[in-house]
Amino acid sequence: MFKEIKNKYLRYFIIFIYFIILFFCALQINFLWLFGYSPSYADIKKPSQRVGSELYTSDGKLIGRYFKENRTPVAFKEISKNVVNALVATEDVRFYKHSGIDIQALGRAVVGMGKEGGASTITQQLAKNLYRTRYNKSSGLAKRIPLVRTIIPKLKEWMTAIKLESNYSKDEILTMYLNTVSFGNNTYGIKTASRIYFNKEASQLSVPQAALLVGMLKATTSYNPIKNPERSLERRNVVLSQMSKYNYLPKTELEQYKAQPIGIEAGNDDEGSENDSYLRTAVDKYLEKWCDENNYNLYEDGLKIYTTIDSKLQRYAEEAVKDQMRILQRRFYSVWGNEDPWEDSERKKVDYPDRAKKSLPIYALLQKKFPNQPDSVEAYFNKKKKMKIFSYKGDRDTLFSTMDSIRYYGKILNTGMMTLEPRSGKIKVWVGGIDHKFFKYDHVNQAKRQAGSTFKPFAYLAALESGMSPCDKFTDKPVRIAYQDKGETKYWEPKNADWSYSYQEMSLRWAMGRSVNTITAQVTEKVGWDNVVKWAHECGIDSHLESVPSVSLGSNDVTVYEMVKAYGTFLNEGNKVDPILVEKITDQNDNVIEEFVAKAKRALSEEIAWLMLYMFRGGIEEPRGTSQALWEWDLFKKNNQIGGKTGTSSDYVDAWYMGITKDLVTGVWVGCDERTAHFKNGEQGEGSRTALPIFAKFMEKVYQDPNSGYTYGPFPKAKVEITRTYNCPSPRIQIDTVQTDSVSVDSTVIDMPIIDQPEPIKIEQQQPKVEEKKNTENQPKQEPVATVPLTKKEERELRRKQRREQKEKEKEKKNTNNQ
Repeated sequence: MFKEIKNKYLRYFIIFIYFIILFFCALQINFLWLFGYSPSYADIKKPSQRVGSELYTSDGKLIGRYFKENRTPVAFKEISKNVVNALVATEDVRFYKHSGIDIQALGRAVVGMGKEGGASTITQQLAKNLYRTRYNKSSGLAKRIPLVRTIIPKLKEWMTAIKLESNYSKDEILTMYLNTVSFGNNTYGIKTASRIYFNKEASQLSVPQAALLVGMLKATTSYNPIKNPERSLERRNVVLSQMSKYNYLPKTELEQYKAQPIGIEAGNDDEGSENDSYLRTAVDKYLEKWCDENNYNLYEDGLKIYTTIDSKLQRYAEEAVKDQMRILQRRFYSVWGNEDPWEDSERKKVDYPDRAKKSLPIYALLQKKFPNQPDSVEAYFNKKKKMKIFSYKGDRDTLFSTMDSIRYYGKILNTGMMTLEPRSGKIKVWVGGIDHKFFKYDHVNQAKRQAGSTFKPFAYLAALESGMSPCDKFTDKPVRIAYQDKGETKYWEPKNADWSYSYQEMSLRWAMGRSVNTITAQVTEKVGWDNVVKWAHECGIDSHLESVPSVSLGSNDVTVYEMVKAYGTFLNEGNKVDPILVEKITDQNDNVIEEFVAKAKRALSEEIAWLMLYMFRGGIEEPRGTSQALWEWDLFKKNNQIGGKTGTSSDYVDAWYMGITKDLVTGVWVGCDERTAHFKNGEQGEGSRTALPIFAKFMEKVYQDPNSGYTYGPFPKAKVEITRTYNCPSPRIQIDTVQTDSVSVDSTVIDMPIIDQPEPIKIEQQQPKVEEKKNTENQPKQEPVATVPLTKKEERELRRKQRREQKEKEKEKKNTNNQ
């Protein structure tokens, strides 16, 4: 009888065990989708900690991070023993004795109904944090049953904890736990928490500091030392008591540590980089397709991304931008004073603030909330509130209404700058604006603006491609070009920037160097504006271009990125390169995952590309070249050569400079995001006075740094035979300092006359009198060629004198017009 009862209970026990095994198997395989995801042994052996990716320059400088959970992993040997002791004493005192499940603690919790504390071990907490066993996506259909949806996640934690214990040592489990746990404020992992709260490494944490961080784990918000310092202090002292209770801390030191203040020293975990930046955002966009194709998550997979950006050049560019933009902003305020700067092309005032207000989403909501109550809507937009605003002296606290903010930011000048090394295709500099915190819009690859005269080289390229040479000549004279618009014949009459014509015959190189609108228009008419568009696209302009007569004068909108890419084709011997922003990507252990190489495609012949570089040098070398303001900087040592092109759109809305050296191509745009805000004339807002100085200051810093990797020097010599005539020096015009003509500047004039001011030029050296032979019947008169160099001081004095005289002439002209 007893034996039968014994066998009966044994069978029941075996059935029960069998049922338990089946249940756990069903749990593991998610039978009929009842139980949701459970980590497999493969998952256990390769745990994912959702580690953010790090962004580096090409020379290894950390410049940003991508993360959803701000975490940087750390090895066990890099964690202070104080942290480990505090954690074990507080969270799991029998950690080194159990195998993932603390049976003793579990029994105590069941008997005491949870009043004596929980039974969750550090390993179970790791399972929960690491594999998200309690997230909705880890739950199956059984989550609809009230009691079951509570039990199943707990069982999963037990199963996962046992797997973890069987695959990892205790130290490894502690390390994974301390790398995954949250410390509040989007701070994950002990290394990040150490930097954020104490500005030190995890290995340097003292006993009280370790106790404070471990104490936060119970409730990161309630015991946050920044938000709730008093409660955080109380919790820290509880942890210290636990450490003393379990012999991790001598009792003689307990009271001493309890008496210490919290001692928070807020640090920064980005190691000198901004959490967000134009470059960080650009790389995110650049890698979006790659991540999708290769199944990587930039914010969770702990990648190390090495950009092509050179940290020295980037710093020099940012310094040049900040220095020049501060000057330009003061100039802009000085020009307009208390007057609103928003005007249309006919100089009529535009109510930009009202238009901007009505474009805000809140405006439509307020219209619905307060129908036929305009005063209530206006009251909302004019209500003052505290806010931080951008300034060149740092973020400024102020009381602004929404309308105040619109007016303030509607007057701020911005910029975009990019530098490319065309031969390698590597982008070396990326400056998307003046401050990413306040201006998210990237002015390198997002903002499209009128290119102005920086687009003219594509007309001259089309001319060379049609068989012309740099020495072919056109006359600067009035032009009237007929074109068809929807079957109707219309006429375009471009004007030069100074609203005058020299009636002088000029070579293509001279005309491009001086940026003469009438000659550019004649060239465009001869080669066909369709061909100008064609060659612009061939070189790298991707934006849609309207094929119209004015295309060569930059009437289309393009990005800085496109312009630099296209100009890079000339320096890269006619090969169009698709610029790369990332060189390589590695994992956390520096194993290379992907390397990037720029793709190149032949767009121009080597001869045409070399001739275009020769044409670009005309901005410096030709009489009155529009790039001659560069002489004011230390850029021309050791036979250095620079090519470039200034550009200014109508009404001085957009100002550009495209600069080419033997190694680099740099593009700079300057203007207001609101296009109706602009300077009044070329003296203030022309490309050579706004964008060009940024390029000049940048390159001066680069050349003066012997470690920059870029040196002075001439453009590369031609590697192929040059079959076109190109060496045709332009006549050097004698400068009359008593009666100075207006110097031509670089501005697109399409619809209306714009009186421009002279830009700084390299002073043509005054020529001494040279004895000339009397003309004989068949002997042409020879022009004098001897020159006497002026000193830099004399050049500056002469330049100032020219400007004063020019201003006086224009003032007289203006008075005459008024009369």
